[in-house]
Amino acid sequence: MTTRHKKAGQSGKQPTPAPLFDHAFRRPELLTWALTHRSLAYETNPESLPDPTADNEQLEFVGDAVLGLVVAESLFLRFPGSREGELTRLRASLVSRRHLGEVAARIDLGSLLLLGRGEEQSGGRRKPALLANAIEAVIAALYLDGGLDAARAFIERHIIGPTLPNLHLAMKTGDTFSGAIGDHKSALQEHLQASGAGQPHYVLTDQSGPDHQKRFRVEVRIQDKKGGSRALAESEGTTKKQAQQDAARLAFQRLLSEAQSGSASAAMEVAE
Repeated sequence: MTTRHKKAGQSGKQPTPAPLFDHAFRRPELLTWALTHRSLAYETNPESLPDPTADNEQLEFVGDAVLGLVVAESLFLRFPGSREGELTRLRASLVSRRHLGEVAARIDLGSLLLLGRGEEQSGGRRKPALLANAIEAVIAALYLDGGLDAARAFIERHIIGPTLPNLHLAMKTGDTFSGAIGDHKSALQEHLQASGAGQPHYVLTDQSGPDHQKRFRVEVRIQDKKGGSRALAESEGTTKKQAQQDAARLAFQRLLSEAQSGSASAAMEVAE
């Protein structure tokens, strides 16, 4: 880290809250650094390009390593009976560029990025690769400011936690993760088919905002036994696809929770 960042970190300022990251930054310049794309440095100060602290690319390197470690540790603890090959496939899916881009889009990280005008006009805030790089840089900022615990909390909450239903289902069915682990729509559909519940249906219930910053709200429904429909979950996103994926994720988690509650009730009745 350069002298510029070290000095700022020793300023004695009060920690700066960052709600999205569940962390109060003692060195807020680390977060600014993590959110600064190369395009901004190039347009505002071309002479700064040789300086590795002018944009977030150096932090991506650190964040990638921290992410790999935390994911490996989490999988090791959650799936103690799995072989190395199985854990490797799980880790590869969790740290893939596609999955990280989807996570960043879900938490709307793009709205916080500091971009150059050209990148802004070309839709940089929604580019999966750019978002994936930014989320790694943010992980590095959390690690450098708050240690491994701060980085782990963010990774568990946003990158690992939402995928756990998919992980457990895949391990149970022997899925080799040939696709992206964030495909909640496919996971929900397979779960419903296996239980004889039919196909899920996605209904656009609302859309708002200007054309360049649309928000879509989608509800996922299934047919009930009486021929009607039952709403499982509703969510919103910056694209219809993102809203559908997150609604599917919530619906899948709800169905798993209901199934677990039903099993627990049946077990209590047998015991009585």
